Amino acid sequence: MGDQDTSETAATHTPGTRQGEEIKDEEGKEPGRSDAGTTGADRPSGGSDARDSTAINPDDVESVTDSPKMPPA
Repeated sequence: MGDQDTSETAATHTPGTRQGEEIKDEEGKEPGRSDAGTTGADRPSGGSDARDSTAINPDDVESVTDSPKMPPA
């Protein structure tokens, strides 16, 4: 780590490392995220679900508890 260029003119991006924007453009949105139009400042906005927070698709996973599956009341 001591050989890094920390001067004011040093590059802020490591060559060969993809930036977040490049990953999204190449691979698409992450699972669990969706578009929701734009905000008042005309910026893209969106939403997310449980998969975005946990990285688990809840529809594909059984409950980890031993509780019986009960129908909704």
